[in-house]
Amino acid sequence: MSETFGALLHGFSLALAPLNLLWGLIGVTLGTAIGVLPGVGPALTVAMLLPLTTKLEPVSALIMFAGIYYGAMYGGSTTTILLNTPGESASLATALEGNKMAKNGRAGPALATAAIGSFVAGTIATVLLTLLAPIVVEIAIAFGPAEYFALMIFAFVTVAAVLGRSTVRGLTSLFVGLLFGLVGIDSQTGQARFAFGVPELLDGIDVVVMAVGLFAVGEALYMAAYQSRSRNELQAIRGSLWMSRSDWKRSWPAWLRATAIGFPFGTIPAGGTEVPTFLSYALEKKLTKFPEEFGNGAIEGVAGPEAANNAASAGVLVPLLTLGIPTSATAAILLAAFQNYGIQPGPLLFVSQAELVWTLIASLYVGNVLLLVLNLPLIGMWVKVLEVPKPQLYAGILVFASLGAYSLHQSLTDLLVLAGFGLLGFVMRRHGFPTAPAVIGLILGPMAETQLRRALSISQGDMTVFLTRPISAGFLAFTALLLLAPLIYSYYRKRRPAPPAG
Repeated sequence: MSETFGALLHGFSLALAPLNLLWGLIGVTLGTAIGVLPGVGPALTVAMLLPLTTKLEPVSALIMFAGIYYGAMYGGSTTTILLNTPGESASLATALEGNKMAKNGRAGPALATAAIGSFVAGTIATVLLTLLAPIVVEIAIAFGPAEYFALMIFAFVTVAAVLGRSTVRGLTSLFVGLLFGLVGIDSQTGQARFAFGVPELLDGIDVVVMAVGLFAVGEALYMAAYQSRSRNELQAIRGSLWMSRSDWKRSWPAWLRATAIGFPFGTIPAGGTEVPTFLSYALEKKLTKFPEEFGNGAIEGVAGPEAANNAASAGVLVPLLTLGIPTSATAAILLAAFQNYGIQPGPLLFVSQAELVWTLIASLYVGNVLLLVLNLPLIGMWVKVLEVPKPQLYAGILVFASLGAYSLHQSLTDLLVLAGFGLLGFVMRRHGFPTAPAVIGLILGPMAETQLRRALSISQGDMTVFLTRPISAGFLAFTALLLLAPLIYSYYRKRRPAPPAG
């Protein structure tokens, strides 16, 4: 524990250096400004801004991304409350009460409880991340190739099952990503695979180009095609911007309960933020002393889901940093940011890049404070951002995404690949296929292939190595259960006799 505390203090000394503090402030500001825009969630924000950091030092870039991540999470609540347009599914629970509060002239308290709840939950969750990460690393160091391969199979299936409308759609998207992950040179044989004679593809598909294409370009095309004509009434901010004593009394228990719900969901593979936000909303609705306000603008219905959302978002960093497993769309893009600098998250990260990882964790504490200090006084400015006309918004996203992708290697091939993935992202969005599993498949697919080959090499081709080792067998058993449980449930539901009529 003393070693952890000492490493964290050293991380603070670096995170509070003027230059790193500036990058954190830029990240928080950019993340909030773009996250506020309708339909632009954290994953799209991080994907679109990812090319900007390619020339920065790794520590500065990752501090900036931590700020973008938290800023975009907060920015989505502003859109949800004032415009009733959730930027992502995690904000749906906030929309149930937040926009009603705005219509009742209480937009200020709604935005304030979202900001302060985000700060409280984010800070507590970061403390838990600080305490849990070294413990998870100690466990993960015992993993061999068989355990890592089984863990990745488990992560593949859980991500595909949770992030899609159905398991089939999620797995289809995942296999698309795995297929693109095969492009390039085989690390074992040195043979080119699926490059089709294009030299630029010998190094594989760039994760940044794919992420920007699927998220930013695909989403912009979809929004322009199907939601450009929709009109949402922007609620004016009337009355006080601050919370009353009653608001504080009703909000702080909701913040604490939501943190206890959200953080564990973030730490498990594919825990996501949708489930804990709705669980928090349901719990607050059950415990409230003012049930008549639910559905008409109850402040607990904003405080709980927003805190759960931020706690889960911090929890996502536990498996990302300690195991190298992304459990959400935004985490997948953050993993791509690490890999851009040749850094592979996992248990060895805390040994080989200890200074970097503890500086990053320290910057999360700093970023939470910056968010709180920055956002409450600037609520009026974020409202002005919401007035950007949609055609200009979508055009700006497309131009910005194209410039960012081209700046990576100054390659026309990257622009063509970006356009292809943009069209693919549009088609997937149109037909309800999630894009996050495709990105995760591209990132983790080559890693899973490497671990599979290593495990088979050690066992001299014996496939039972995955079943004879307890940890890998456990992960595979959980994976099979996750795949079979819906089928078994559906089978018995059909066989259940119908209730007697009348």
